[in-house]
Amino acid sequence: MIPDFLNLDFLVPDVLRPEVQAFAAGFPVTLLHAGATLLMLFIGAFVYSILTPYKEIQQIRDGNSAAAVAYGGVIIGLAVPLAASMSASTSVREILIWGGATVILQLFVFRLVDFLLAGLPQRIDEGEVSAAVLLVAGKLAVALILAAAVAG
Repeated sequence: MIPDFLNLDFLVPDVLRPEVQAFAAGFPVTLLHAGATLLMLFIGAFVYSILTPYKEIQQIRDGNSAAAVAYGGVIIGLAVPLAASMSASTSVREILIWGGATVILQLFVFRLVDFLLAGLPQRIDEGEVSAAVLLVAGKLAVALILAAAVAG
């Protein structure tokens, strides 16, 4: 053990310290992985808005709380398995493969839930929050299952 008065760490420039080097090497990779995942999230949310019979963003702007709850659930429902994909992956390619698969599965499940709960889109369009909450519950349940499946 070196006594504190003999510690010469202060002579080492900060850029040579291991923690600074680790950050410099890892931060760009973190940004790349997060950027790829966020791009898939935006694409998934956009595709979902195309698949629905009503215009979520316009409904939200018009003050439709049910549409806001439903679309918020979509975003979270897409983000949960995407986050698991990013966490379980070691490269951008893996993130794109697993993340893309989860987005496609989620979009399919979203449409299936919309179909099984007949009349639900119209009820959301009319501002019925209880219908939106039920829809979100189904979407989040599937999101959690997909996330666990991806995480292994």
